[in-house]
Amino acid sequence: MAGHSKYKNIMYRKGAQDKKRSSLFSKLSREITVAAKMGLPDPEANARLRAAVIAARAQSMPKDNIQRSIDKASAGDMESYEEIRYEGFGPGGVALIVEALTDNRNRTATNIRTIVSKNGGNLGASGSVSHGFDRMGLISYPASAGDADQVFEAALEAGAEDVQSSEDGHEIWTAQDSLHEVARALEPALGEAEGTKLAWRAQTSVTVDDETAAGQLMKLIDALDDDDDVQAVWGNYDVPDEVMDRLG
Repeated sequence: MAGHSKYKNIMYRKGAQDKKRSSLFSKLSREITVAAKMGLPDPEANARLRAAVIAARAQSMPKDNIQRSIDKASAGDMESYEEIRYEGFGPGGVALIVEALTDNRNRTATNIRTIVSKNGGNLGASGSVSHGFDRMGLISYPASAGDADQVFEAALEAGAEDVQSSEDGHEIWTAQDSLHEVARALEPALGEAEGTKLAWRAQTSVTVDDETAAGQLMKLIDALDDDDDVQAVWGNYDVPDEVMDRLG
């Protein structure tokens, strides 16, 4: 278990979720509703719902909104959402995995294909890039949760597999099947996490140090993130800090 991973920018860069709050709330609500429909409408008895509620609270989503999203799961007129994964490549040879929740598969596929092709990428077949990623659990904490050593010790004790700490916060990686068990074990030491989710972690990273390619890649990810059906974008890109600084 390494204290600091060499992988950077594995998930979409920090701060992206701060924009377009209404769109973010819509995505969070959709995840809460789907999680509640798939299991019990009780966060304490439904691990996926608990993770969705924690993520919503971390983004200051009002309690009433959260409860309405849970209640919607039992409504007979609720839309039927399905989870779809798209795989492909972006500028600089970067591998991307796009996760979506949609009530219209054709609409979502068309939108994502258009976004990717307009921004220098191309979609591949299912499995075309996911073989280069590991499906793992990801638990996120703010930097205020503790210093790197404290978080590392707590994560080790809780059974995590890896920890990445930076001035932006802490990312604790777990085995897929151990995600919620580790998350609960961390709470006495670190408090409630900002996020608890299944994630795609790249086995190797691609450095994108060309400013043009990096700018096009960020534009692509921005456009995907803006789509209402897209829940998460994962990639194996590593854009050096100095390049990100020049991009603003």
